[in-house]
Amino acid sequence: MNNRPYRSVLYIPGSRERALEKATTLAVDAIIFDLEDAVAPDQKVNARTTLRTALAEKDYGRRLRIVRINGLDTKWGADDAKAVCEMACDAILLPKVDSAAQLDELASITGDLPVWAMMETPRGMLNALEIAAHPKMVGFVMGTNDLAKDLQMRFRPDRMPLLTSLQLCLLAAKSEGIAIVDGVFNAFKDEEGLRAECAQGRDMGFDGKTLIHPAQLAIANEAFAPSRDEIDLAKRQIEAFEQAETAGQGVAVVDGKIVENLHVVTARQILSTSKAIEALSVE
Repeated sequence: MNNRPYRSVLYIPGSRERALEKATTLAVDAIIFDLEDAVAPDQKVNARTTLRTALAEKDYGRRLRIVRINGLDTKWGADDAKAVCEMACDAILLPKVDSAAQLDELASITGDLPVWAMMETPRGMLNALEIAAHPKMVGFVMGTNDLAKDLQMRFRPDRMPLLTSLQLCLLAAKSEGIAIVDGVFNAFKDEEGLRAECAQGRDMGFDGKTLIHPAQLAIANEAFAPSRDEIDLAKRQIEAFEQAETAGQGVAVVDGKIVENLHVVTARQILSTSKAIEALSVE
């Protein structure tokens, strides 16, 4: 997986021209232009044209442009997929992915267009590895609201009922080297709740957070970016290890802790991610 940041991934309704315009100014790493849940049934056909025009005419800079279509088992899905092939986007997002067979069906329409999968069903959790291994797959989006509904679980601040599902998808994504972003936090006015859930997701290994409101961007961007302390430690670890190697030693010591090659790999990843974030912020 490359070092493109996915700290903040914001859903934008594909039918709302004002929101499509505002998205060009937001400090967001990726945008999911939604043709599914955020678009009413009687607006779905027109939304394709609205979104196609916006993507052709508006400058979204380096923000990754992902289009979420309706499921291929709906009356809109296949036509959505065909329409996305003609849009100026970077990837297509398929909802409710249960198996790799659904991705084959999508790829028969979209060809080489990179694919993201909404991981939001119990069967999808159990088939996460085969989905992650599909040749067109580049990223997972956790659909925690739909998953919670199917699990018939109760919402808890610690998300304990969801942890097995989240970890299954994390294991699959990391094993195949694809991106994975955490599910949404519904209470968009609850900053402390969002901050806590972002911290949990970052600690677990998620690359970022899907968001439902621009007010959530700053918290997600901060939570999923390397901190100043992490960057400083990474630099010192690399320097110490290089000095140890020059002296013919295989390990170094920083802040009283052993530093081996595996720590240096992580340190270089942190610095690479930091640079990629800086590159986005200079737009």
